[in-house]
Amino acid sequence: MDKNHLKNQILLLIILLSFFFLIIAYNLQKKLTETYLSYNSVVLTDRYGEIITLLPNKKGYRVQYIDKIPSHFKEFLIKKEDKYFYYHFGFNPVSIFKAGISKLGIGERKGSSTITQQLVKILLGKEKERNLKNKLIELVYALSLEIFKSKEEILNMYVNSIYFGNQIQGLKESSQFYFGVSPEFLTDGQILQLLATISNPNENNPLRFENLKVATKLAKRFNLDNSQLHFTDVKEIKENVKNYLNEETSFEVLDYLRNKNLNNLKSLQLTIDKRLTEKIRNIVKRNIAYLKFKKAYHSAAIVIKLPENEILAFIGSPNPKSFYGGYQINMLTKPRAVGSTIKPFIYLKAFEKGLRPYTLVEDREYKYVSGLGFPFYPKNFDYKYRGTVSLHYALSNSLNVPALKVLEYAGLKEFNNFLEKDLGFKPFQSLENYQLATALGVLEMSLLDLAHYFTIFPNNGILKNLKIFFEEKSKEKIVVQPEYVQLINKILSDRKTSIDQFGLKSNFNLFQENYALKTGTSQKFKDSWIIGYTPDFLVGVWVGNAQNISMDAVSGQLGAGKIWSEIMELLFNSEYNKNSQFDFSSIQEFEYQGNIVYGLKDDNFKKALLALKEDYLILNPHNGDRFLDKESQIILKAKENVEWFVNGQFLGEGKENIFVPKENGVYTITAKNKKLKESIDIFISD
Repeated sequence: MDKNHLKNQILLLIILLSFFFLIIAYNLQKKLTETYLSYNSVVLTDRYGEIITLLPNKKGYRVQYIDKIPSHFKEFLIKKEDKYFYYHFGFNPVSIFKAGISKLGIGERKGSSTITQQLVKILLGKEKERNLKNKLIELVYALSLEIFKSKEEILNMYVNSIYFGNQIQGLKESSQFYFGVSPEFLTDGQILQLLATISNPNENNPLRFENLKVATKLAKRFNLDNSQLHFTDVKEIKENVKNYLNEETSFEVLDYLRNKNLNNLKSLQLTIDKRLTEKIRNIVKRNIAYLKFKKAYHSAAIVIKLPENEILAFIGSPNPKSFYGGYQINMLTKPRAVGSTIKPFIYLKAFEKGLRPYTLVEDREYKYVSGLGFPFYPKNFDYKYRGTVSLHYALSNSLNVPALKVLEYAGLKEFNNFLEKDLGFKPFQSLENYQLATALGVLEMSLLDLAHYFTIFPNNGILKNLKIFFEEKSKEKIVVQPEYVQLINKILSDRKTSIDQFGLKSNFNLFQENYALKTGTSQKFKDSWIIGYTPDFLVGVWVGNAQNISMDAVSGQLGAGKIWSEIMELLFNSEYNKNSQFDFSSIQEFEYQGNIVYGLKDDNFKKALLALKEDYLILNPHNGDRFLDKESQIILKAKENVEWFVNGQFLGEGKENIFVPKENGVYTITAKNKKLKESIDIFISD
């Protein structure tokens, strides 16, 4: 074999090995680059681009990558970490040699890693595993980066990857965290304070007093005048950190995203209005500070932009940074008894089945028997009965007894199907357990769900998914025809008819007229609710206690109402208010007893008017009532003058009478007039 042939073979081998190494090097740097990109935090911004929060990366750090490094930071960094950065090829042989002989006791060289090698250690996660094997692996990775990346790219990757303590990574976030400024506005002193952190971020970060000593030594090493450097003292840094951590908007957002169980979330722009959220939280805080005297400590609020169903703001706690008394519980998503806010849905289904706002109903005492066999006598909020009233009046003034009669007419099974199948409600317990008590507000629902379902009223019977991402696809379905929704909107936007409940002056009399609302108060004053809306936006508010304890007689108007009215006024004066009007095109006016009442075109007025008509006389006692004491006085009441009979024997006449039984047994009470006759049985036993 001649020498030329041998040389050619050696050259070919070198070329093949080089090519093979380049392939390996390319894959190694690609792996590092992918790892680097995966560590960038997910950034969630509001609808105007303001940052709401950074989600911690795989290491649990918050970081925002930057593309351009401020010149002074770059200069000082290279001086401190790797002054030959622009001249070596990923490693410094002289430094490696000095570090090697220092291990033999010659010299005091402690570190030999270049910036490229430090970057490799960070990305491989091998900072604390210092052995020969790892160092050789890191050397190969460093060479790979130097082959396929420019020096500026490597430097940028390093600056974005440095850990600065307190779960903060990268120059941009550390500048904001410790000093409250962007990197380009750092003083030379602040730059040195950050550089002093690199070698020991847990012990030497700017929140530690040791940091200034290390930074001062660096200044001396760089021949800088300390008096001109503008170091920031620990007290000021702590205040900056406090402001950084005091971001409250992210509390509900992060909890909402956790509940949605999103995987592989990318940086996204949300529908949230951060500044609006901050203003609303201040409204909630201020009012809860007052309501504490009424034993109300917690509140939640939500604003939804219509007709898109975009969440503009939601508040789950007045102060989510406080560890006091349950303030870290997001009450937006906790199921609570909804009180009378369920009534519009009940009336909606009854209107769909044939009732109308002018339908007459008897507001009187009725006897019902629970599933356990116990009798109960539903009462209105003020314990008064109003006799014959229209459904318009009953819903406007949130009467309980008519709501029960309306639910009976709509059908309990049909209404439960509407909640679960049409609205998609997932109840806290089986809806069958509530029975007719649903009309009395015992059903539990979260404010988030309740507000969502209420959007069918301003959105003409269409249920759309709530959107928090602009990228989310809108899903919608018609759950009820718009003409029945118009009837509900007509009632809930009528401020005059509701005077009996709310009075002439209330928080609900706003300067703009095109709004509707419904309040609710749960039993024992545990929950205060209000949901109100225009065609442009919806506002829902809840007030109560996270521990589910009673407030001091805080109703829907007194508790949630004040907060709601302030939020509504804020929105009326915002860009979200288009002053859109409700659609009442399907509504027909009718005249009844000198008044204008509302129904739908082509109504059979008389049939709908009397659809709930009852032929009855006796108000008290009720059929099946049991009395445990003979010779007790039993008060007999009728809705008008009647003749009274007991077991066929005439007792007397009038609206009221008194019967005193002499012995145990069954007694038949009869009342009659010229038109009607009614009989009931009562039981007397010891």
